[in-house]
Amino acid sequence: MDRREALRRTAWIMGGVISAPAMAGLLKGCAPKPSIDWKPSFLSNDQGILVTQVAEIIIPKTDTPGAKEIGVPGFIDQMLKEVYSKEDQDKYLTSLKAFDEEAKKEHGDPFIELDAEKQTTFVNKIHSAVVADTTENAPAYRDFLMKTKELTLLGFFTSKVGASEVLQYVAVPGSYKGCIPVSEAGNGKTWAT
Repeated sequence: MDRREALRRTAWIMGGVISAPAMAGLLKGCAPKPSIDWKPSFLSNDQGILVTQVAEIIIPKTDTPGAKEIGVPGFIDQMLKEVYSKEDQDKYLTSLKAFDEEAKKEHGDPFIELDAEKQTTFVNKIHSAVVADTTENAPAYRDFLMKTKELTLLGFFTSKVGASEVLQYVAVPGSYKGCIPVSEAGNGKTWAT
């Protein structure tokens, strides 16, 4: 017997005493909470999970590793802690909170508790809105999304995998060959410099 059937039978035996919100809470409370395999030093654990999920949406795993697998979320955490000013850190955290509140408003749950499809749809929708609105009255979550995107791309393309498997990389370039076929010039990949 599965959990839903057990709850349904219990409610029937009790004469329907269990309310709908209590039932929903019981069903939702049994879902596993997402986790991360790195320890944030600047962000809280839940913020680290959120940043990890957004970074993986920005650069998902394909035939090459995604942002999460390379360790980009840890890179973002370190950049925020070590490089950003206190003012920029506070702005980022405030914007992250606004992003999560927008997810709650739209879906009824925090971003980290949404399923992967809803997360991807939400990030794409928010990203389109943020890119389209260049006014001073841009949504409060703009800073979080754009800085996370910037740091995800920076972390990914400066990693060994990003620089060598996605971009072309030659530590010490060879001689100049002015007129060669594209297939010999990296098949159209941009150089990692």
